[in-house]
Amino acid sequence: MTVEEVTETGSTRRRFYLGMIYGLWGIISAALALPSFVYLFLPPRARHEDEWVDAGDISRLDPKSPLELVFRRTRVDGWKIISEKTTAWVAKLANGKVVAYGPQCTHLGCAYHWDEGKSEFICPCHSTIFSIDGKVVAGPAPRPLDRFETRVEGNKLKLGKLQESPENNKA
Repeated sequence: MTVEEVTETGSTRRRFYLGMIYGLWGIISAALALPSFVYLFLPPRARHEDEWVDAGDISRLDPKSPLELVFRRTRVDGWKIISEKTTAWVAKLANGKVVAYGPQCTHLGCAYHWDEGKSEFICPCHSTIFSIDGKVVAGPAPRPLDRFETRVEGNKLKLGKLQESPENNKA
């Protein structure tokens, strides 16, 4: 074998190995880049599921005596689907209408409770008092209690999105 033949063979073998190395690097780069590209530039599909949640049975609900219902709600946060437990204060008003209030005070988001003796909602943190219709009676809260959209089907209460109360004034 002459020196020229060895050089040509080495050069060919070297090109082959370099080609293999660059090819593997390309495959690895593509395998890493494709999922990253999809994650960064293609948003997740918006799920347009029915957002009404079955909160519970309201047949045991007495007028002028709110009941705290605990229910599970599924929330989509980007790629993550979260099932969380939440509560709502449900009251049957004098006119027979059923309303559901969010569980946080509108002042600083503290949890409030129903005082049966005084017939009012009380936030113990900052002494805000709400009437059974959610209006501010006393205290620093800037607006009435937030309300869930409600729908009654038979004895079942379905809750929609939590929204600010339509009455945006103090009582």
